[in-house]
Amino acid sequence: MTPGAGAATADGGPDGGYGGIVDGGPDGGTTGGRIGAGDRGATVIADRVVAKIAAQAAREAIGAVPEGGRSPHASVAVRRGAARVRVSLELDYPSDIGLQCGAVRRRVTERVETLAGMTVPEVSVLVERLHSAETRGTARRRTR
Repeated sequence: MTPGAGAATADGGPDGGYGGIVDGGPDGGTTGGRIGAGDRGATVIADRVVAKIAAQAAREAIGAVPEGGRSPHASVAVRRGAARVRVSLELDYPSDIGLQCGAVRRRVTERVETLAGMTVPEVSVLVERLHSAETRGTARRRTR
């Protein structure tokens, strides 16, 4: 018997570990009834994984996190292969806030599309705090 005819293989399974043999498959049995790799299973990427990708992309876009500031964090809603992303971050002051937010949107979109294979119709950027040199000096004096 050949493996395509239902014989056991070296791993003990009748299908060689490839998800099953279907006799007389949709192609009329010309490929031994095997289901192609692209036709089996599903890949599911958790929202929290996409959120981590987005947060890292935001860090890459803004460069350094302001002294005394928190790293960017993200939340994501994934529906039908599309990820809507919300990124919260802190920036140095003075800086071009619009330019930095645009860079974050572009980088997050690029990285999520590339690494997760999802479309990104929306990236909302929330600037939670601005850190100025004067504020950092005041904060240091308060903590001493």
